[in-house]
This record gives sequence, structure tokens and C-alpha cells, in this order.
Amino acid sequence: MRISSRDWILLMFSGFWGLTMGAFPSSVQIGGLFIRNTDQEYTAFRLAIFLHNTSPNASEAPFNLVPHVDNIETANSFAVTNAFCSQYSRGVFAIFGLYDKRSVHTLTSFCSALHISLITPSFPTEGESQFTLQLRPSIRGALLSLLDHYDWNKFVFLYDTDRGYAILQAIMEKAGQNNWQVSAICVENFNDASYRRLLEDLDRRQEKKFVIDLEAERLQNMLEQVMYPQKHHDHFISLLPLKGFKDINLERFMHGGANVTGFQLVDFSNPMVIKLMQRWNKLDQREYPGSDAPPKYTSALTYDGVMVMAEAFRNLRRQKVDISRRGNAGDCLANPAAPWNQGIDMERTLKQVRLQGLTGNVQFDHYGRRVNYTMDVFELKNNGPRRIGYWNDADKLVLIQDSPLLPNDTSGMENRTVVVTTIMEGPYVMLKKNSEMYEGNDKYEGYCVDLASEIAKHIGIKYKISIVPDGKYGARDPETKIWNGMVGELVYGKAEIAVAPLTITLVREEVIDFSKPFMSLGISIMIKKPQKSKPGVFSFLDPLAYEIWMCIVFAYIGVSVVLFLVSRFSPYEWHTEEPEEGTDGPPSDQPPNEFGIFNSLWFSLGAFMQQGCDISPRSLSGRIVGGVWWFFTLIIISSYTANLAAFLTVERMVSPIESAEDLAKQTDIAYGTLDSGSTKEFFRRSKIAVYEKMWGYMKSAEPTVFTKTTAEGVARVRKSKGKYAFLLESTMNEYTEQRKPCDTMKVGGNLDSKGYGVATPKGSQLRSAVNLAVLKLNEQGLLDKLKNKWWYDKGECGSGGGGEKDKSSQALSLSNVAGVFYILVGGLGLAMLVALIEFCYKSRNEAKRMKLTFTEAMRNKARLSITGSVGENGRVLTPDCPKAVHTGPPIRQSSGLALVSSELP
Repeated sequence: MRISSRDWILLMFSGFWGLTMGAFPSSVQIGGLFIRNTDQEYTAFRLAIFLHNTSPNASEAPFNLVPHVDNIETANSFAVTNAFCSQYSRGVFAIFGLYDKRSVHTLTSFCSALHISLITPSFPTEGESQFTLQLRPSIRGALLSLLDHYDWNKFVFLYDTDRGYAILQAIMEKAGQNNWQVSAICVENFNDASYRRLLEDLDRRQEKKFVIDLEAERLQNMLEQVMYPQKHHDHFISLLPLKGFKDINLERFMHGGANVTGFQLVDFSNPMVIKLMQRWNKLDQREYPGSDAPPKYTSALTYDGVMVMAEAFRNLRRQKVDISRRGNAGDCLANPAAPWNQGIDMERTLKQVRLQGLTGNVQFDHYGRRVNYTMDVFELKNNGPRRIGYWNDADKLVLIQDSPLLPNDTSGMENRTVVVTTIMEGPYVMLKKNSEMYEGNDKYEGYCVDLASEIAKHIGIKYKISIVPDGKYGARDPETKIWNGMVGELVYGKAEIAVAPLTITLVREEVIDFSKPFMSLGISIMIKKPQKSKPGVFSFLDPLAYEIWMCIVFAYIGVSVVLFLVSRFSPYEWHTEEPEEGTDGPPSDQPPNEFGIFNSLWFSLGAFMQQGCDISPRSLSGRIVGGVWWFFTLIIISSYTANLAAFLTVERMVSPIESAEDLAKQTDIAYGTLDSGSTKEFFRRSKIAVYEKMWGYMKSAEPTVFTKTTAEGVARVRKSKGKYAFLLESTMNEYTEQRKPCDTMKVGGNLDSKGYGVATPKGSQLRSAVNLAVLKLNEQGLLDKLKNKWWYDKGECGSGGGGEKDKSSQALSLSNVAGVFYILVGGLGLAMLVALIEFCYKSRNEAKRMKLTFTEAMRNKARLSITGSVGENGRVLTPDCPKAVHTGPPIRQSSGLALVSSELP
């Protein structure tokens, strides 16, 4: 990666111009020196610079790192001098570089002379080197602690570099104090045949314990030779003082008799490492050599080295330190040497950096050596490398798992504290109110907290609850094959029991052990609770279907018409009364037949409304019609009344989906699962057509429908206004439905059937005891009591899940009966309109009869309607009928008498 002279001149000119203006450069020049076989480290270097320069956070990357890289094929003094001088002449402020034993002294000497800081992941050097920062921590203390723990008095020490001399010196000092018998052998120039001869010789001498301090590539070759004659590894016990235990392939040792222990600097369950691995796996291996394999610990150190430089430059920028190279970018071989004036400030700032990197806490002492770091101790098991402890400066060697016990034996467990991993998920594990007032396990409450307490009582152990750092249940990355979450905590030896809503699945059962299920459940669908539909204006019609109302209308008309016809044909419905003989009275004003069409309609309406009327049929046929109509109305009205109360008081919820099939058919409502868990795995592996279709949608949906936590999924359901459905375990669905604001609900049945189990590492001595404890708690009914306690007794939404109801909520509102009032007002209005029409009609006829104008006739009719006054002889006084007209006293009409009135004057 070289830039042209023209580009370099422009770049340096822009940088110098910014410096002369008193501003921190926007482009910071750094160097990179890489030796042979460091392709992956170079890839990590480039990736770290790329991620820094493209960071979306301007405060984290207020400047760009511009690298100037030289690859040294032959690491001799001349090549190193040439490369360093090239870097120095370009005006770099610091150099990241790797070295071997042939180039280390040349490189460090130049840095000290010219005050250029060197950040290196190569092996630490002994003695003081002022301008060198050692990213690789010393393994001396950790190795001696492990030798003390195993109480080795006789072993073979194999080494190959200058680093090995330093460790050998420490071992020999310790051996002199403890009377150890140590055989030290340098294997720097060994080939495969030499390794085999050496191992055969050591085998004859009954040497079975080895401390092997070799670089990863050489170590891999030697271990292959250990496996070559099968007899060599039957009782092979070795310590590998290598900081990348997982960088070497120990698969052939897993099922043999060998016992291999080593150190691991990179924690692959660290969220920061996991995030970087996601970017690492996307790199094109043709452009980025070495990216086809997981990064080695030296690559992780390289990445951290770039982060250290970036952080140091940020600090210098905040301190407004002038780091210009004016007058210092000359010949590195000048005599006397012209060191960089700000080199000491640069070195001091680099040593003051403290950050969390891929290799944990990155911090340096006054001599540029790593301090306050932690290395995990791993041991090779039948199922692969497993973490058995850790070492740091403060605690020294801490072993999580002591010497192997029988699988079902828990003796000796009462004297130590078992780490119980779990996840912060209500109602399983939650922080108490005012949790800061409590310590240890007392800070937490929930179903799993109570369950862990009961299991501990039955087993008789002390335990400490540890919340999983990445907040995940546990899934294996398809690229790196690394387990995350609680499963990763168990697999890599960070915890001994997992008491959490951890689903029992096949892939998990392959790497950890489960107890019998303590809770049964299945995948369910959570949606936002639909708004309850308010009754419509004419909701009083809802108790009967519209088809029935239409039939009632037709029945009413039909009965009225039939009653009219039978009344016409039946002679008993006719009134043909003749005046009595000898009388001249007028005929009766009663109609000859009461059941005209309007009276028939009125009779049928009165009967339907259960009010009756003042006429009734006389004929048998008419009474039959009336009887069947009364029976019909009795049944209809009774049925209507029975359903009316329910329809007016119950507010219905109409769910947009009812099953997984409904979800798969539609596209308006998005749906997803937890990003790392058994639910996602269920859909990914399912062969059922509906679930395959759902998985195809979920994995291709943009934006992603997967959520990092259950709480995030629930929040997304609540905020989506019914446009997102969350697929999760039914137990969590039911619990959320009982929590305020009571706006979620479970729809449909469960998609599958599974269970939660208490998990332990493979081969753990706690497995059987935990299993028996769970079975006993189940038989005692305590598991059901715990579920009722945390799901329903502490529920906030009542048994219906809809919030607490008071008595007033049962009363009818105006919206329930508004339609009745509308009909009443409409009827009154119609009556007034008809009365007006009748008034006008009558006025018009009166005007014609009395020969008045229509206006005068209306005025007279209005006076009559308002005052009720009438004129003589029952007529309204008008201008045509003067007030002087008088009539005689009223004479009672009788038979044979005529009405006599006075004549007009």
C-alpha cells in the first residue's frame, strides 16, 4: 500500500498548512511495518483504520488515519533500516510494527533515538525501551501460577524465540526455589523428523509433562508429531503458554488421553468481539488475506493497537498539543540524530491510553508494558476447549472448576460459590425497587430467582446470580461457530448453571445438558390489542340479523294485507245497521268495516309493539290472523330482548389475524422474532410450508423484523399501531398481556410445544442433582405456585386482561342508545310535518268551500289551532259572517221536531 510522490506532497502540504494555522491536522500520518507471514495482522490493521475513518460519530473520528505501510520480506537490519527511514521521512507520528528476533533491536533503537513511538503486538522485550508499547501482555505470572496449582516438580520446557528465554529464566528461578527438575530444549531449527526423534527420546525417559512455548504455526506442527506415534499422547500433559488457545487446532487431542491446558486472551463471547466478527466475516479474502479464518490473538492485538493510536491522537487534539513535524522529517541516519520534538508528548499520551479492546482492558505502565489485563485459562475437553478459570494481576489464578468430580457427585460444592447465569427478563429476573440498597442476589426478584433459590436449597450449594453480559439466550454464529448468550457462558466455563427461560433444543443439547422441563410452552403470536368497537347509532338492531329485520317488515306488511282481505270477505266484519223504523235519524258515523288497509296496518303495528289498539277483529278468520301474529311477535320480541342487553353492554374487539396462516397470507402486518433464540431457530429449520413461507419473509424483510431483546419486540408491537406482530414464547406473551398498559394480546394457538430447562455444562457434576431438584419441585406443586404468583397474582390487567373495571363501566352510554333517540326525534319531526301538510290541505279545502283566499283560510285555521275559539253554529268567524248575527238558544233535537232559528234582519 504505497502512495505516489505527488499524492504524498499534496497530503503533507495540506497537513502542514493546517498545522501552521494552529489546528490539529485532519489527516494523521501513521506508519505500518509488517514482516513475513503476517497477512492476517495486516488485514486487521486495514480493517481497524477503515472502521475508524468511516465512523458515523464525528466526536470519535474528528480526523482520518492515513497509513504508510512497508512489508519487509527479509527481516534483516538493512531491510528494517530502509523501511523505518522511509516511514520517518514521510512524517509519521507513530509506527505500528511487528518484528522478530533479528529485527527487534534495530527497530527499537531507531525509535528511541528519533523519539518515534512503536506500538507492537510482537513478543515483549526484556529491559527498558522508552518508546516501545508492548500490546502483548507477559505470560510469566500466569504460567508460574498454573505450575504452582498443578504442583509440577518435573517437566520439559520447549521454546523457540527470545521470548522463550525470558520465560525460561523465570521458570529456572522458580525451580531453584522449589527444587523443580526442568529440562529446557530449544526447538527453533527443528523439522518434523527432529520433533519425532525428540518425542521418542522423551517418551523413553518417561517424560509426560511439557510446557511448550512456541509460536502458533510451529506449535501446530509439533502437536501433529505428538499424534504421529499414537503411544506418545496416551498420557501427554502439556501447558501451552500461548495467548491464543483457540488459534490452534486441537481436534485430534479431544478424544485421546492427552490433557492440554493453555491461555486465551480474546473472549469470543464479548459483544465487541462479536460485532467485529460480523464485519470480519464479510471481508473478501482475495482483497483481505487471512479473513477466511477467525482472527488470531495477534490480529486482535493489531486491531487494539490502531485503537490505542486513535485514542492517543484524540487526547492530543483535546489538549491542543502541536504535533507538527516541521524540521524533523529529514534523514533518520543524520549524525547526530535529530529526534522529533513532540515525540515525548506522543509517547506519554500513548502510555496514558486506557480502553476496552478485543483483548480486554488495554492499559500500559510507565515502561509501555500491558497491565491490569485478564487471561482466561482453557482446558481441552471431549467437546472442545472449555474455560476453567482466569488469571489477572489482582486475583492471580482463579479456577472456576476444580479437579474433576464424579458426574453425579456434589460433595465439596458447599464450600464454594456456584455461578448461576441468567437473563434480565420479566417476570423471570427483575431488579427490585431500590435495588441499589441491596447487594448480591438480594437485588433481584422473579420466577427464576425463586426457582434458583429452591434448587440451591435442595442441592445444598451457595450460588451467585450473574446476568449474561450480551443479553442473549444463546445461539451459534454460523460463520465463527461461536456460542453467545447464556449457552456461551456455560460452554466456555464462565458459569456452571443457567436458570432462565432457556428453551430445550437439539442444537443446544449437543453442547450443554438440560434438566427436565420446569415449564411447558410454545411459540405464540402477540399483537397490539385492537380498539374495542363502539356500538353504532343503530346498535339496538344488532341482536337480530338484518335478514330477520327484513323478514319482520315483510311479515308485518303481509299480515296487514291478509287481515284486510279476510275482513273484507268475512261478513262478520261488516257493520250494516239500518235506522230504526219510524226514526229519521242520520245513519251511524261508524264505518261499515273497521279493518280498512290503514286500520289493518295500525292493528298489526300495535300488536308488534305490544301496545294494542281500540279495534279488534270479530270474525274467526280475523282472530286467527291476529292470534298467529301475536304469537309471532311474542317469540320475536322475547328473543330480541334477551340479546339486547349483551349487545348494548359488550364492546367487541375484532382481531385482524387469528393464526399463523393469517399472518403468512397477508403483507400489511410485519412479523418477526428474537434475533438470537430458539424461536428464530424453529422457523429457520421448519419444513412446514406455512412456516417456511414465514421464514422466507422474515429473513428478507427490510427493515429487519428481528429484535435484540423481548422488551424491544414488545415495544415495537405497542408502537406499530397494529402493523407488527411478535412471535415469542407463550409464557412471556401471557405475562405481557397482564402488564400495563394492557394493550397487547395473544391470538391463536401455540405453533409448537416445548419446554424451559435448567442448563449445566456437559458432564457437570451438578446435572443429576439439578434434575432431581426440578422433579421434586414439580411434584410438590411449587412450580405451579410460582407461576401463579408471578403471572396472575401480580397481574395488573385483571382476569380479562383489559384493565380494572368499575361499576360505572357497566352502565350504558349515550352511544349505545343514540339510535333510539334519533328515531324518536325523527318520528316527532315526521308527525309535525304530516300535521303541517294536513293543516295546509284542510285550509285549501276550507278556502274553496268558504270562497276565501288560501292565506285567509290558513289564518283562520291558525287562530282556531292557537285560541280554540269558534264562531256561531260551530263555525269560525270570518268577514263573511258578521259578529251581529245571533242565534237562538240551542234547541235539543228530538224526534219530530224541527230546528227553528231567527231570521236575519
